[in-house]
Amino acid sequence: MEDIAIRIEQVSKLYRLGIISSGSLKEDIGMLLAKINKREDEYFEAGEQERKQLVWALKDITFDVKKGEVLGLIGKNGAGKSTLLKILSRVTEPTRGRVKIRGRIVSLLEVGTGFHPELTGKENVFLNGAILGMSKREILSKYDEIVEFSGVSKYIDTPVKRYSSGMYVRLAFAVAAHLEPEILIVDEVLAVGDAEFQAKCLGKIKDVSAHGRTVVFVSHSMAAVRSLCQSAVLIDQGQVTDSGDVGRIVDRYLGLNQVVTASSVHFPPNERPGNVDFKVIAIRIRNQWGDESNAFFVSADFTIEIEYEVLKDDVQICLSVSLNNAQGDGLFASLNTTDREYDVKRKQGVYMSSVKVFGSLLNCGKFHIAINGYREGWSDHFGINNVLSFEMLDDNALRGDYKQNYGGSFRPKLEWNTKAVSNSK
Repeated sequence: MEDIAIRIEQVSKLYRLGIISSGSLKEDIGMLLAKINKREDEYFEAGEQERKQLVWALKDITFDVKKGEVLGLIGKNGAGKSTLLKILSRVTEPTRGRVKIRGRIVSLLEVGTGFHPELTGKENVFLNGAILGMSKREILSKYDEIVEFSGVSKYIDTPVKRYSSGMYVRLAFAVAAHLEPEILIVDEVLAVGDAEFQAKCLGKIKDVSAHGRTVVFVSHSMAAVRSLCQSAVLIDQGQVTDSGDVGRIVDRYLGLNQVVTASSVHFPPNERPGNVDFKVIAIRIRNQWGDESNAFFVSADFTIEIEYEVLKDDVQICLSVSLNNAQGDGLFASLNTTDREYDVKRKQGVYMSSVKVFGSLLNCGKFHIAINGYREGWSDHFGINNVLSFEMLDDNALRGDYKQNYGGSFRPKLEWNTKAVSNSK
């Protein structure tokens, strides 16, 4: 245990849907006795109605986190990641199993946890720091550094109820990051900040780990996980399905989410993503001949189609298509900001928007499509990540006599010219 910062042994968490406590003292005592005797799952087996209400958020989770390790915890929404983090942070207790932690632990699970909306940013720095275990002297010694890191110095004497969510998370992360705990737990809150601040936070986490501290990092950004973490744990439906090298685990996670056999997806009427202006009906990928496909030669064009229903008249449709590589890195995004597409007010009805991706752009390999939609003015955002996947195949275009693999995600056709500057006689 000397080199172990966190040991998780057979941890399970059982919930009854719609129930905060059992509802009566008798049932609470019965549940407590069942937990002591390790028969809590049997306690709820009294009848069919009770069984329908049972949900195992976690089931027999076991793994170690070494001191100084940056561990990525990844999985789909609802996999059990947040429940496990709350157990590690002592927010809730496991139904079964135990957790051993060596060192002071600080958790950043939700934006502005511990902030009082009526207090100013400065007052909340001291309040939040005290909640996280910092002494007043320690906060004073780091106050200027915290404010500078957060980037909200101009508004530090303003009540935080007037802060945007991005400003909230900046200040919250700045306080937690400067506590210098032995163990830092960071949930998906970094997604709230802008790109510049996210890079700043990732740099701070790297700095924390470089000083021998332990970090448990949860994110849906696989690029961030690969950049920060040496190892990863994959959780699916409340159970650990794999753990080990971060590259291998990320590739497996992306494999679980990609639709490798489909060239289109159709959403049921009651499950269509969108906003109050329009709903997405279907998304398709077509080859250069107009046939649905999910495999293309690197030299060939292909088209991404988005079919959607406009729900009312005079609607401005705001769409973007993004491509990620197999490692989860964002490659590029295309927005319908041309005069012909973006500035037109659509009438109620069904429409099809398409984006052509030209050949001789992408390298061979697997890629994932994400679709984003907005209301007029780029508000009321919704996103569909990894909605479809496709593969680029090598047709030896642009290769010539070169037989080795091309690096990177792109293989663009660029224009080369050579001319003599001087000739020797």
